[in-house]
Amino acid sequence: MNRTATCRTAGGVLIAGMIVAAASLHGHATDGPPVPVETAARTAGDEPAARGDETFRVAVARFSHETCTFCPGGDVEVEDWYRHAEPRTGDDVLRLSSYVRGFSKKAGEYNDMELIGLTSPVGVWGGTSRSWNKEEVFDYFVGNMIDELREQMPVDGVFLSVHGAMAVRNIDRPEAEMARRFREVVGEDVPIVATFDFHGNEDEAFLEWADGTFVTKRFPHYDAYRQGERAARYLRNMMRGEYTPAIAVRRPPILTATVLQWTGQSPLMDIYERARRWEDREPGAYVNVFLGFPWSDVPTIGTTVQVMTDGDQELADHIAEDMAWFIWDVREGWAHGEFPQPDEAVRLTREAIDAGETPVVLADYWDRPGDATWTLRELIDQNVPRVLYGALTAEPALDAIWEEDLQPGDAFDRPVGGYTGPQAGEPVRIKGTLIWRGEQWGYDRVAAIEFGDSSVIFLVPAYQQLRTPESLRVGPVEPDEFDVFVLKTRVHFRRGFDETGYAPTIHIVDAPGDWFGTVRLDALDYENADIDAYYPFGDPDPDPATW
Repeated sequence: MNRTATCRTAGGVLIAGMIVAAASLHGHATDGPPVPVETAARTAGDEPAARGDETFRVAVARFSHETCTFCPGGDVEVEDWYRHAEPRTGDDVLRLSSYVRGFSKKAGEYNDMELIGLTSPVGVWGGTSRSWNKEEVFDYFVGNMIDELREQMPVDGVFLSVHGAMAVRNIDRPEAEMARRFREVVGEDVPIVATFDFHGNEDEAFLEWADGTFVTKRFPHYDAYRQGERAARYLRNMMRGEYTPAIAVRRPPILTATVLQWTGQSPLMDIYERARRWEDREPGAYVNVFLGFPWSDVPTIGTTVQVMTDGDQELADHIAEDMAWFIWDVREGWAHGEFPQPDEAVRLTREAIDAGETPVVLADYWDRPGDATWTLRELIDQNVPRVLYGALTAEPALDAIWEEDLQPGDAFDRPVGGYTGPQAGEPVRIKGTLIWRGEQWGYDRVAAIEFGDSSVIFLVPAYQQLRTPESLRVGPVEPDEFDVFVLKTRVHFRRGFDETGYAPTIHIVDAPGDWFGTVRLDALDYENADIDAYYPFGDPDPDPATW
């Protein structure tokens, strides 16, 4: 990847060329005493301003989607973004997500930042199991934001909460396009910053129009709130003229499935610790690492490093090069994964039950639509008791429950799951009793069916990723009474089931086929990305001059 020496300077941003002599930088860090990251992120003037001092007006907007372009179901329409909830307006925008809440809280502590919420969508029906957004969806929501922004001008800064893996028909880099449209309105001198999920498919394009990015460093994303706080501090320092970003970007050619991106184990733990060390050692340095989202068929899939420093381009290049080389050096440790098939996973589950090593978590990591039945069928066939299945996408079954007005205590007997084609498996007949129905997890219709030997299955209208035992404490269901949990999740479940010590036995369950969602990305028909250009699916050039 080759960049011009400077992309934009009127707004105070310096982006250096992407090709530098880097061999001497490989693996080295700058000497000197460590600087705490909170201190490193500050310049003079980080203290709260007194009332009556200059007030900075900051526009705030959120438009976030992790798009699975390989998922079935058709392209996303505008109305799909209204099905969960109406877009938020005004001050309600400032509470939309952990990123935004962190930004708003920190901005409020300074007493000199007035936040202006631009109308922002809450979320799309089906979440990360939904496919391409139509171009008119992007134009509609961003267009409304831009119209409101024009009415609010002038502003002194812009904060955007985005994901990084949104996919839009005819727009290769939607987050960068969003920043470009905001830049057209606010002009060159108004700083724009954004928070991102580290599954973003980003390169340098966003930073050609914006001034800073703040990316989560943990998966599960415990630090989303913190990244919002850091973005507020950074933006304020820029608005006060106390920070002039110099930016460097590198893209080591590595592509991985998200199930392999858990930061609770090495070497990914080491990669993000290295980024934090750089931030601690170098005042004003910010180090971001995107690992990418491979089920979004866009040109920018894969791994990206973005670095901002306070006016020191040499240091920015040095850190970015060091990080890229380190990631490349440890690639074998986090780019591969083999997991048991459903039959073996259930057999291992029975062994764990016999040994008293319960509860057991079975994570159907690959099932993005949430309707696959392979693990469910094996549990029934192998007569495993006390299973809590949370949750199976089964909108037709929910339609029947509500149309027939079934109530708790009524019999339930019908096939569920297996709706989205061969990868989902065949529908499984569940014969049991409806024990609960109602609103849950943002849906207006969820049902719990008791079946088999003291087992319960939750039916939901669209994909639902559950992260904690507490989230399954619904109606009469007490999660502590079950020996086995089946979850449609890759890593987020570790928040409540693994890293708390709740579940002593965990099995990541693979699919009996090379379908979307699995680690076998080379089986997918990418149209907008060359998968052979990425490790471990091809033989990419390890020369940083090509990154």
